[in-house]
Amino acid sequence: MLQLDAIPTETLYEALRPITVPPSSRDAHFVNWGRTFACSPLAFFEPESEYHCQLILELARREGKVVRAVGVGHSPSDLACTNGYMLRTTKLNRLLEVNVEKHYVVVQAGITLEVLHAQLAKYDLAMINVGSISDQTLGGIVTTATHGTGINYGVISTHVMALTLLLADGSHIPCSRTERSDLFIASICGLGSTGLILDVTLQVEPAFHLKEAQEMVAFHDCIRNLDSLVHASEHVRFWWFPAADQVRVCSANRSVEPCKPIGNWFWNGLLAYHVIQCFLFIARYIPSLNIVTGRFAAWLASGCAIAVDVSHRIFNVDCRFPQHTSEWAIPYENTTACLEDLHTWLQQEIADPHGLRPHFPIEIRFSDSDDIWLSPSNGRKTCWIGIIQYKPYGLAVPYKKLFSRFETILARHEGRPHWAKAHGLRPDDLRPLYPRFDDFIHVLEEVDPRGMFRNEYVQRHIFGRPEKEFDGEVFKRFQPSLRR
Repeated sequence: MLQLDAIPTETLYEALRPITVPPSSRDAHFVNWGRTFACSPLAFFEPESEYHCQLILELARREGKVVRAVGVGHSPSDLACTNGYMLRTTKLNRLLEVNVEKHYVVVQAGITLEVLHAQLAKYDLAMINVGSISDQTLGGIVTTATHGTGINYGVISTHVMALTLLLADGSHIPCSRTERSDLFIASICGLGSTGLILDVTLQVEPAFHLKEAQEMVAFHDCIRNLDSLVHASEHVRFWWFPAADQVRVCSANRSVEPCKPIGNWFWNGLLAYHVIQCFLFIARYIPSLNIVTGRFAAWLASGCAIAVDVSHRIFNVDCRFPQHTSEWAIPYENTTACLEDLHTWLQQEIADPHGLRPHFPIEIRFSDSDDIWLSPSNGRKTCWIGIIQYKPYGLAVPYKKLFSRFETILARHEGRPHWAKAHGLRPDDLRPLYPRFDDFIHVLEEVDPRGMFRNEYVQRHIFGRPEKEFDGEVFKRFQPSLRR
């Protein structure tokens, strides 16, 4: 550990000046990708080295400030927000080591998956599984146990072999399943609260193509054959269009066939993009149009299609518009009953002229069980169900009542919320869901007793601190929501 405590504070300020974003700059104000939460940190730093990070932590210790690491801000919640110091990691993005024979790489945590894919391709390597997007940083993926899909594939954190952390006291600590294992398990779904992740040792595999078959089926046909569909391919996900009562089944397997990508009218078509966004905008004033728009989107996605492409291109989809989103994980064995309950509720809403109007599609994915303390897949094979409300042209839409009823149903089926997405659970709610919840808290109290890495999200959800006790204003939604 560098002896920084001898550096005069004024000298420390000068050393940090080159990596400090001026308060007057637009970059000094944080808005997440979904344009749902915003904050104005006390200071905004963009370090380019571990030494820069050590300087930031030294200043935070002296000033008694919270430090929050943030990548590209893709989390739809206020997970990345802080009224303290914000540390943007995107310049800590180098590939440090490649071991082709043993199939692992060491990379700085601020690298985005998009850049990592390109770096891995140079060595004929690829990530084992990827979620629906690749513009997040690897550190953000790891610390929230973000997932892809595949009933026999764990969340992406299960592919992490080791981490290097910078703890609150400035110490440089390697950890893995064999070295400081409790700190490692706490950190691979640690919400950024155990320490600053400097680098990640990630298991990868030889580069591969995926062959994906897509077909539209009726909702009840999908549910009736759910288990066979989920287990028929390596990576299966469903896109459910409630207004059309149909499900797009996407099944992908590794393949040696040459790439044969296909265009998708719904996600990639220029006409679909503009027409749907226009419809969604009008539906802010004529809610019934959401039903027409949903059926139109399902029509665009109908028909059978087969594509072969580089793995991450099949895994990824285009999220298109800013959005509110909620995603919960339930035990796989509860999937059929939960989806039937959701279907009954949504059909009632659609049939009611004054009912709630869900957007589309509802994404349904699957993952294997794991032993990560705060992973929503801890101890059980998992079905992930995500609901969205688009924000056409970035404008506000009603979503709170819709999400509340969705979450009530998921909670009834033993649901656990995705940590990167907004939810209302507090420690008394979370403790019964996570058997090692108190072990996680014990690690935090051991490595960060003063709470340097505990931003408002962590204080609220993990420690149960009332929002009214926070210094300054509680984070506001980026735009006021329509009441519905």
